[in-house]
Amino acid sequence: MPISEESDRLAKFLIISDVPRSVAYTLVYIRDKNEITSVEIERETGLRQPEVSIAMQWLRRKGWINKRNMKKEGKGRPIHGYKLSKGFNEILEEIIQDLSVKIGEINGTIEALKSFKK
Repeated sequence: MPISEESDRLAKFLIISDVPRSVAYTLVYIRDKNEITSVEIERETGLRQPEVSIAMQWLRRKGWINKRNMKKEGKGRPIHGYKLSKGFNEILEEIIQDLSVKIGEINGTIEALKSFKK
């Protein structure tokens, strides 16, 4: 099932906001789900296993996602359940805050560069 046009737009805005592509699409997919597996993410977003794994590591480092080991029958790679550790709006607020800090830093740099004009 391809993601909706609105979800694709959100992912693109996240990418513009310095969120890696695979993380953006993973985050958009998981935002309305209770708990998902990496296999679901791969199937629904079209991302490959290494991309999903890296995205999950990135999200866990940020503290935005929790990982749970799930029981699995047979052999093969282990299955993990993932869910957001905080509300999606809280995550968006963190991203907005990070962007605001960057804007402030850029404005400071611009002012410093202006001081060198003769």
